[in-house]
Amino acid sequence: MTTWLHEQRLQAARAAVRESGATSVLDLGCGDGDLLIRLAAEPGIARIVGIDLCGDALGRLRARLDALAPKAVAEVDLVQGSMTDARASLAGFDCAVLIETIEHIEPDRLSVLERALFVVMRPATVIITTPNAEFNSLLGVPSHRFRHPGHRFEWDRAKFQRWAGGVAARNSYAVACRDIGDRHPALGGASQMAVFDLARRPGGRLAA
Repeated sequence: MTTWLHEQRLQAARAAVRESGATSVLDLGCGDGDLLIRLAAEPGIARIVGIDLCGDALGRLRARLDALAPKAVAEVDLVQGSMTDARASLAGFDCAVLIETIEHIEPDRLSVLERALFVVMRPATVIITTPNAEFNSLLGVPSHRFRHPGHRFEWDRAKFQRWAGGVAARNSYAVACRDIGDRHPALGGASQMAVFDLARRPGGRLAA
């Protein structure tokens, strides 16, 4: 069972995948498959590849897929490995989704992820969500701590937008950022999303 915040992230990511028109999707850091399971039942999606370092999580996901089988539409492959691996075999997908995963990477390795994702795999659309550090006080998270012990960083909206803008400029994508969840007037949403698009004119805006 998902939390209200996680469900909002999943709904936002699913809507962004639908908006992209993707028929093939990479779910990088798929974990137990909360998003992948939802996408596997989407009638417009023909192929999904889920990648995660944790073999136990992939085992649980396989069991969930077996239970979903009568309702599944997409062909699904699961791969144990790192999202920072530059896999040429994963090039040419319509969309890649990274849901609350980049904050688990050491900041000095984000350039490795950038090359693997935006240079080698180079999907037409990339959807990334990550916590909004400005919202932490509303969740009762002390200023000296992160939301999860596995996080290596948590960014405010300005820093996330700077990072996303730099990635987009270096790799010839357009990008638009938005809040996820119930938006506080000063602190934004609990999470934040960047949607990178090869086909959209730089400076284009996505609907909030």
